[in-house]
This record gives sequence, structure tokens and C-alpha cells, in this order.
Amino acid sequence: MSLPPGAARRIPPIQCLLTFEALARLRSVTQAADELFVTPSAVSHRVKQLEQILGTKLFGRADFSLTTEGIEYLGHVREGLATLQKFPDSSAQSAAPGKRRLRVAVTPTFARAILIPRLRQFTEAYPEIDLTLQVSIPLLDVVAEDADLMIRFGSGRYADVEHVCLVKDEVTPLASPAFVREHGPFESPQDLLNQPLLRSPLEPWRTWFAACHLDWPEPAEGSQFNDIGLMCDAAAAGMGIALVRLKLGAPWLDNGSLIRLFAGTVPSPHAHHLCWRTGAMDRWECHAFGQWLRQAAS
Repeated sequence: MSLPPGAARRIPPIQCLLTFEALARLRSVTQAADELFVTPSAVSHRVKQLEQILGTKLFGRADFSLTTEGIEYLGHVREGLATLQKFPDSSAQSAAPGKRRLRVAVTPTFARAILIPRLRQFTEAYPEIDLTLQVSIPLLDVVAEDADLMIRFGSGRYADVEHVCLVKDEVTPLASPAFVREHGPFESPQDLLNQPLLRSPLEPWRTWFAACHLDWPEPAEGSQFNDIGLMCDAAAAGMGIALVRLKLGAPWLDNGSLIRLFAGTVPSPHAHHLCWRTGAMDRWECHAFGQWLRQAAS
């Protein structure tokens, strides 16, 4: 493929090459955007930028089939990307020899209920990544300053970082079997009246009350917890009823220390999000972990 004068001296940005390869392979702007952790418009912009640099069309049809020049160039791009992957960058210097260091800040109960049970899959798939987990505080969005990736819990309105939703969940009241035997039966949401309700600013009761058409105020008394795992432990110890997201409460439900009071659930207004600072996803270890986590947590 011949290039216009001067174009051969300009090397296209790596982001454009990665986007071109992903779009050529997936033939979907949406799927390419998901894989690269960018917006669909960014995919289109990068491909257009690459075509302008090369001075030729790479995609010829709406189904993203490649032109003759695109097919030829794709071979060169894949060969070049494969060569680049053979060389470590400076981010791996602080890790063990042959390893690339990745630091992830994660909320405690998410780590306990969702991440840790699946983490062996990642370490076996990517033995070259030296993973460090650091605790973050979801209520205050406090994370370690040196974390490469962060898992936050909240509304998803984060102006300081790029982010993608990981896990949405539903909430329902849980209590220990002994508590239910002593204070039950619980046949309708109205049966929660005058019961000890465990509180957490991470999961306000008003979400459940409103969905059940209960005109009750947010509880102002009772034990309060800033960590959902601690609240589940307290409920398992018989201290009261906890409003818990089912995916986070899975360890306690699975071992029988907590049981559901009702069959119905209510969508939580908050979710877990994977967050990163601009440019972090250009590092392949960050991209690999993010892609794996989205699949593992779904």
C-alpha cells in the first residue's frame, strides 16, 4: 500500500492502531468500544484519524469489511503489536523479574463476595501480572493514591476518573434463621414495623420502603455500619435485619447464616464501578484485568 508523501514518516498513535485492530476483528463499534473501555464515538474518531494519517480508506462498507489496503495494513499492525508486546515497559520495573505490577483498590465486601472467589481464574490466566489488592472505603470514595484501577460503589457520577459499570444488584431484607424463628413469621413488608433494622449509608432503607409503598422514614436508631460485610456479620449474629444486595450477601446466604425474609427484591440505586485515570487502560495489564473483571462479575 503506497502512502502519500510524508505520511510514512508519521507513526500513527498506538490508540488508533489498537482501535483499528479491534474494529477489524469484531466488526462492531459497540463491541470494540467495550473492549477498549472507550465510547463508540472515540472508536469512530480514532479510525477516522488513522485513515487521515494514512491517506486511505481502511473500511469500505457499513459492515466494517476491510478494503484491500485495510487488509494489507491490518497484517502490518498485528505484526507490530505482537512485537511490542514482547518488551516490558517501566511500569514493570518494581515487580518481580518478568512480572508486570498491577495495583487495584477494591471495596472490602466486593472483594470478599465477588472478587476473591474468582481471582484464581485471573492469576492463572495472567501469571505474568503481579497483582496487589488495596482496600478502599466506598462511603467516602477513599482510595490509595498509587492504585492503577479502583472499584467504587456509588451512583457512577465520577468527574475525576473514567469509569464503567461493573455490577448492578437488587436488595432485600436478610436475617439469621434464629432471628426469624424468634421474631417471625415475616409474611409482608409491613411485618418489619418495630423490628430492629440494621443501618448503613451505603444501602438506605428508603429504597425498600418506597418500592413496597411504605410511607416510613429512614430509621434513625439502631446499629449502623459503614461496611456491608460487617453489617451482614451483625445480622448473622442475630442483631437485627439487614438490607443487603444479593450478590454481596451471597457468602452468607450460601452458608445459611442469613436467609431472605421475602421473595421480592428491589433494584439498588447504586452500583459498583471500575474506575481509572486517563491513560491507564493503555497499559495492557490494566486492560486485561478490566476486561476479565467485567466478564467475571457479570
